[in-house]
Amino acid sequence: MKVVEDFFIRKKDELGVQLNEVQLQAVRQTEGPLLLLASPGSGKTTTVIMRIGYLIEEKRINPARIKAITFSRTAANDMRERFKRFFPDVQPVDFSTIHSLAFKVVRESFRKKRTAYQIIEGDIDKEKDAFNSQQPLLHKKIILRNLFNTIVGENITDDQLDELTTYISYIKNKMLSADQYSQMNMNVPKAVQIFKEYESFKKTGAGKLLLDYDDMLVLANEMLEKDQELLHNYQQSYDYVLTDESQDTSLVQHAIIEKLVKRHQNLCVVADDDQAIYSWRGAEPSYLLNFKQVYPDANILYMEQNYRSSKEIVTVANQFIKRNKQRYDKNMFTENAADTSIQLTSLPDYQFQAKYLVRAIADSENFADVAILYRNNASSIALMNEFDRAGIPFYMKDVDNRFFSHWVVQDILNFMRMAFTDKRFDILEKIHMKFNGYISKKQMEALKRIHNHESVFDNLLQYVPLQPYQVKNLKNCKKTLKQMKDMRPKHAIHVIREQLGYEKALEKMCERLGFRREYLIGILNTLEEIADTLETLEDFANRLKYLATVLKTAKRRKGQNAVTFSTFHSAKGLEFEKVYMIDLIEGMIPSTDETKNEKEEKDMLEEAVRLFYVGMTRAKTYLELISYEARDGKKAVESQFVTAVKQIMSPNKMAIENKEVTNGKKVVRYGKKASNIQFNPNAVQDRTKLMVGNLIKHRVFGHGEIVKCDGDTIEIRFQAKMKILSITTCIEIGLLEPLT
Repeated sequence: MKVVEDFFIRKKDELGVQLNEVQLQAVRQTEGPLLLLASPGSGKTTTVIMRIGYLIEEKRINPARIKAITFSRTAANDMRERFKRFFPDVQPVDFSTIHSLAFKVVRESFRKKRTAYQIIEGDIDKEKDAFNSQQPLLHKKIILRNLFNTIVGENITDDQLDELTTYISYIKNKMLSADQYSQMNMNVPKAVQIFKEYESFKKTGAGKLLLDYDDMLVLANEMLEKDQELLHNYQQSYDYVLTDESQDTSLVQHAIIEKLVKRHQNLCVVADDDQAIYSWRGAEPSYLLNFKQVYPDANILYMEQNYRSSKEIVTVANQFIKRNKQRYDKNMFTENAADTSIQLTSLPDYQFQAKYLVRAIADSENFADVAILYRNNASSIALMNEFDRAGIPFYMKDVDNRFFSHWVVQDILNFMRMAFTDKRFDILEKIHMKFNGYISKKQMEALKRIHNHESVFDNLLQYVPLQPYQVKNLKNCKKTLKQMKDMRPKHAIHVIREQLGYEKALEKMCERLGFRREYLIGILNTLEEIADTLETLEDFANRLKYLATVLKTAKRRKGQNAVTFSTFHSAKGLEFEKVYMIDLIEGMIPSTDETKNEKEEKDMLEEAVRLFYVGMTRAKTYLELISYEARDGKKAVESQFVTAVKQIMSPNKMAIENKEVTNGKKVVRYGKKASNIQFNPNAVQDRTKLMVGNLIKHRVFGHGEIVKCDGDTIEIRFQAKMKILSITTCIEIGLLEPLT
């Protein structure tokens, strides 16, 4: 026993690491199967690293005989770095992803059989840059795009491509049989046929076997099943196997690990069934619940003490997750001190949300301590626009550049281009089915043959046979587009949506092609938010180009003093002093699909509960849940999860009153409601006070000099850097203070 004590005492002296009783048990139990259920903030990574170090230093196990499998490459690198800090003089352990292990198996088997193969996944842009051959580029996305076009007869959208690739990945990770392919809910036309053609092409279409990342898992499992020599070699390679984030592991991944440890059963599975949020891409959280069926001699330990969050956050989150029934009965607790109660904020309308957040966060001493979390990536665009206008730096955890290239955005820009010139057939060709001119394909073919460089509308009216109702519509469209040229962009977008009939056209496309109406309408609303305060259509087009650049640079701010924008999914594993969870309304979280009554939807609802729980437990000392009463001109209903939190916090009082601060400070109003965020009484509140040459103080960037005022924008020189900011936003939020 003295040897064991020496190890832990030594590590406490060297690293300041002191394990609790459950963590000590997890480190000491090295033989046989162990399921370690680790609640959020329970010191999971520290325990895992200590367990590996204990095996090496105290059990004298060769590091090469230990295999640590993580969910992602980032997690593998983080664990490798942490191990190096804890045990700098110890030979590194083999930390890798399950895909890396599978590829190793597949590569070895193919080498032995002399099978030619090629991986068809990775960064497609980098591959295009490096590609010089006359042969077509073999990449998963390109192959699927071509197959969709051939089979469906249309170009696949980015959203459909995402859904199709998720569908294919789900089939392989769930190890589904062919008769189960069509049982899945799919909005992509002819998905089953496309999948079968895709699998056939990979085997016969390129003169060598083509593999995507999921194929590596499927093949590795099959090879270990069929090749006993290969299986024996891998079983003999490792005496101890550890898997991290195992709630995110799929059935085929579990099958590989089962084969790997069958000989010695020395498996440590680290997981939290309450943080299983990836079943939509094939993860199998129920495997953990049935762990004893696979490993009857397994020991199960509960790491329930949270070292991250305040008592209020831990208590409420622990009660909230108990809504779920398919889970281990855990009780997360903390010995941390009490801090601020969870804040519940209801705004009268969605349009106030981004402005409210800018105001709430502008005074933060350290922006890196703050995170804004949301369900869907689309929420980040409005945030980015408003935070950029205010000059508050932000880091985007999930950068989705597709918003600015989305076909809805391009449609709006094409309508605006038509306002400046209606002589371009190529522009009309892209949007002729999306407004109330009702121009047929046959009429477009006739128009295409006319090359007189005149108005496409005049050519349609003069030279192309039309139905009587079309004549009036086309004349109105021409007139409306001409008027749009001098409109403010926000008004122009409204005209496109209503007068030109674009929104109705979108709704018909949703019915015909399975697009989500809420998502497409959300894009239009975001464009209106971006257009707000802009003067001209040119300003709007330039703003979109600028924001597309901002989006790319935001990804590079990791580790800098910037507010983090992240989806709930990508925030897992992270922690922040302050967390704002936004867009907390029914239909968003939980989504419409997650609130039905069938068994599958009940499972989906439990996953949505887990996702909300993950968001809550990212916060250390401050958590604010934000909902609103209206969105897109329609009533919005507070998320049932927010209602549940209210019930937990105030069982006898469902209605939480919003009390105004009236201690002489200005109260910031949003519609009928008020926020208790204090306003800077010295801030500039009159734009006439902002003149070129004036010295100014910005809350974030400090002292500067105004070098340009143009419309709603102001250009300020702060030491070595220039900033272009929105005057409206700066005044609304009280960001600028005059220097005398």
